[in-house]
Amino acid sequence: MRELDERFLRRALQLAERARGHTHPNPLVGAVLVREGRVVGEGYHPRAGEAHAEVLALSQAGELARGATAYVSLEPCAHFGRTPPCSLALLQAGVARVVVAAREENPLAQGGLERLRAAGVAVEAGLLEAEARAQNEVFFHVQKTGRPFVLLKAALTLDGKAAAPSGDARWVSSEASRRVAQAYRQGLPAVAVGVGTVLQDDPALTVREPDFRPFPLMLEPPPLRDPAKVVLDTEARTPPTARLFRPGPRGEPARVYLLVGKGAPKERLAALERAGARVVELPREGGRVSLEGALGFLLEEGLDGVLLEAGPTLAGAFLARGLVDKLALFLAPKLLGEGRGLAEGLAVERVAEARKLRLTRREWLEEDLWLEGYLEV
Repeated sequence: MRELDERFLRRALQLAERARGHTHPNPLVGAVLVREGRVVGEGYHPRAGEAHAEVLALSQAGELARGATAYVSLEPCAHFGRTPPCSLALLQAGVARVVVAAREENPLAQGGLERLRAAGVAVEAGLLEAEARAQNEVFFHVQKTGRPFVLLKAALTLDGKAAAPSGDARWVSSEASRRVAQAYRQGLPAVAVGVGTVLQDDPALTVREPDFRPFPLMLEPPPLRDPAKVVLDTEARTPPTARLFRPGPRGEPARVYLLVGKGAPKERLAALERAGARVVELPREGGRVSLEGALGFLLEEGLDGVLLEAGPTLAGAFLARGLVDKLALFLAPKLLGEGRGLAEGLAVERVAEARKLRLTRREWLEEDLWLEGYLEV
């Protein structure tokens, strides 16, 4: 039975991946209905505000759902939100058994398994929990901390340089590494840079030809979409002609947030708004836009995960304030000697005080070494 449970539950996790990048601030969820060893219904949550995975699977199964086992990647919700509770839908359909990977941690949605168990449904939880929690690490992080999940992505030479002394960084990493790096933009709802990166590189910050290897459960790529573009720009120096204001490669209009410090020049703000930016004035801290204030605003906007593609100054500021949760690094077999490091302004007196990474990925991409890890607290 465990072997079958794991197979069908893994299928639910794989279904959930079909919507990666589209459900924020909701989690990725997939569901599979099985009766007498045969799949009778499948579904996944496509985007916030639309039907949940369980409801879509039940709709596909129809009367065959009665007496079936439901495999769901995340505990069925128990509350009335934008849609009715999925736990109630499973009860009304006559499902006999429910197997979930991870329990719900949102207090508003908890209680689905208790409702099912009280009504006589057999309930099991915890199989493939680690995979389910990794799949929705952004969602679980927000529930635990109350702030967006921040992933810092960077390409570095072997001597730890992110750019030449001039600021030029094209290209430190290989084309294969850059294709993988594109997938992070699909996986998170926002990409953030500092104004220095805009002035130096004039990036488009769109999703182009990604390689989806960061997401091991993904069997097929989801529909591509560009993330919201966030520029931390204390004095509103972003040029209104910057590439980030242009429509994306699939014709979608750019969503640009310019987070500026209070007191930034009004004439610049007006020009940026005419270019299409949503300009947001935030408190200053230490001469720059408050990073905590910026993250708080983004969470209010439903942008619960941020891909930080910042230069050394902004990356160092995030790291120094303990606001980076995960790193994705691409180490290229190159030496720059003089140049700019990963994080400026971050300093410790002794090696023993260095921030440590808990590495979860070590993979070669052509000649580059791809590392992922979490900062230990």
